[in-house]
Amino acid sequence: MSGAARASAAAWPIGALLLGYPLWWALGLGALSVVVLAVPMAVVLWRRRPIRAPKGFGLWALLLTGYLVSALTLAETPDGTYGELNTGRVIGYLMRLAVYVSLLVMVLYLGNLTLEELPQRTLVRWLGALFLTAVAGGLLGVLVPCFEFTSPLEMALPSWLGGNPFVANLIHPTAAQVQHVLGHASPRPEAPFEWANAWGSDVSVLVIWFVVGWWTYGGPYRRAAAVLLLAVAAVPVVYSLNRGLWIGLGVSAAYLAVRGGRPLLSGLVAAVAGVAFLLSPLSGIVAQRLDNPQSNGIRAFTIATTVRVAATSPVIGFGNTRTAYGSHRTVTTGRSAWCPDCGHPPLGSDGHLWLLLISQGFTGALLYVAFFAGAVRRYWADRSPIGKAGTLVMLLVLLYMVVYDGLVSALTLYLISFALLWRNGATTATHVYLDDRRRS
Repeated sequence: MSGAARASAAAWPIGALLLGYPLWWALGLGALSVVVLAVPMAVVLWRRRPIRAPKGFGLWALLLTGYLVSALTLAETPDGTYGELNTGRVIGYLMRLAVYVSLLVMVLYLGNLTLEELPQRTLVRWLGALFLTAVAGGLLGVLVPCFEFTSPLEMALPSWLGGNPFVANLIHPTAAQVQHVLGHASPRPEAPFEWANAWGSDVSVLVIWFVVGWWTYGGPYRRAAAVLLLAVAAVPVVYSLNRGLWIGLGVSAAYLAVRGGRPLLSGLVAAVAGVAFLLSPLSGIVAQRLDNPQSNGIRAFTIATTVRVAATSPVIGFGNTRTAYGSHRTVTTGRSAWCPDCGHPPLGSDGHLWLLLISQGFTGALLYVAFFAGAVRRYWADRSPIGKAGTLVMLLVLLYMVVYDGLVSALTLYLISFALLWRNGATTATHVYLDDRRRS
């Protein structure tokens, strides 16, 4: 019997989230599906009182509490920024709050399901299925970059809400972002996630669980298929022009070589894959991307400004992002017909660390780092395949927080990975590896 078939009815919300993600995306609820599904998850939890919580989860609760307190400064306009309290700022705050609460519910829900109700390997393979969905979406972005449509949710929402830029990114399905990263229009895959950087972050996490589910726990046919699928995935990975993703994959390969148990085999596989890549046309695209670091100046400006502004409210932040005067090119504000390169992304949009600094101050950033660094320390000794994979994801979270905005889909995957570690830790504590021993 397959792993998916062994999951009980109580596990259906997480199955609907991961296996049903293409449908959620088409409805306009892709990243926000976790908010919808947190409701039945909460019902499951309520019926299972008392609720167990993992060690270190108090840090996440404090992070959420700090975000509630940060609402007190939503109306403030710190020096060097402009804009008054408006509907868009409030909507952004409330949506992030809903996501934080939903993710808290999701982690507790996963940790309170038994291994009989949701086996570890079943959850891993559901994540692998989402990886295949992401690869398909990436290929769509490469081949048909202009593909987009109006989702049912987008049609149902009033224009004042659906037209908000933050909301529009979440509810309007598009195959790719077309950007001038290489000096000309280039598609960067994003389907079925919120934007191109979210696609890169999510794929780098999902591929870890795909390898665990299809290679570590797979038979010969599944392993052969995994090799072919990873080769196909290389196409959208390269065309994503996503340096953070490429670095993350390099870190993952190095981690595998150190902790994989077979360093010589890992090194040989990496060498063969590297030679094959260098001989392929994809290597030229990577070289072009590295020769065109246009986004560096933008990032440097927004990060420096974010830190300076956050220092004026270091304990609770400002509740949401802010827009700074000028850009890395000019002191003028915003784009115009005569200055198309003026303006820049909002402060806090260049990585989750910077978002936390501007929205929750240095306190929020420290809590976030402490939560995931604590998970690395706590679960490092778990040398099972799931333990090593989950610890790798926790390390990637600490890397990606300086380049990727974790909300919404990325943080969902980070915390599902944390829940896998928590559930695995409860199993290894009693020296029972039943799920690891099973074979489909």
